[in-house]
Amino acid sequence: MYLSNTKTIVFISGAFVSHFYWKAWLAFFENKGYRVVAPPWLHKNDSVENLKKQNPCTKIGSITLFDLLCYYTEIIEKLPEKPILIGHSYGGLLVQLLLQKDLAEAGICINSFPPKGFTIFKFSFYKTILGYTWKIFSSKKTLILTYKDWQNNFFTNVSVEEQKKEYEKLIIPESKKALRNLFSKNAQINFRKKHVPLFFISCSKDEIIPPKLVLWNFKKHRNVHSITCYKEFKNKNHFVILQPEWQEVATCIAKWIEKVS
Repeated sequence: MYLSNTKTIVFISGAFVSHFYWKAWLAFFENKGYRVVAPPWLHKNDSVENLKKQNPCTKIGSITLFDLLCYYTEIIEKLPEKPILIGHSYGGLLVQLLLQKDLAEAGICINSFPPKGFTIFKFSFYKTILGYTWKIFSSKKTLILTYKDWQNNFFTNVSVEEQKKEYEKLIIPESKKALRNLFSKNAQINFRKKHVPLFFISCSKDEIIPPKLVLWNFKKHRNVHSITCYKEFKNKNHFVILQPEWQEVATCIAKWIEKVS
């Protein structure tokens, strides 16, 4: 059913992949009447093929978390009204930080990276991220996720054919600085601050951001002054955006937006 919405949804991508992975989601929410946009990360407005050819890329290698926050802030402030933000993975952390700046009407975080602050729940996550950042010694160089890491950690419980297809189609160079910045003051969240409606989504087969870590993040944000929700989806992995059953997640988000808008 087509709804006469005038709201804008901004989709914020995760690390390691092209923003093109939102293609089906853009069509889904556009068909519901929303204005939709999925801006590429800073210095990544190019085809996957060209970005791979440029590797190692000094511009991409220089990207920091602060740069991304400034970049998305500028995009949002040019919109006619505060948008709804939907972020995945690293993009989920960006959503939390942009909400903290009062730049959105609502936020959805799918398998979101956690904000700064060590807890036992984050140990395996930090160990994984540090492993990726130390693979290249020069801070100016970029990092490309290996197929083995993609297959074993990011895009699990799908066929090998599907894993290979999406890897070739979407994986691009990433900034090691942006990953290191997950430990910086720019990744801090003031959990006591009142926030707009916020929805955390986790997936049971996520090997990078397990449900218990998303649940921890949800509980830290929850307070009596704000709407904060959580839902776990079974048999879905970190890149649920690409899985055949992605519409189940998108439909759940659409219904939640209708309730809180």
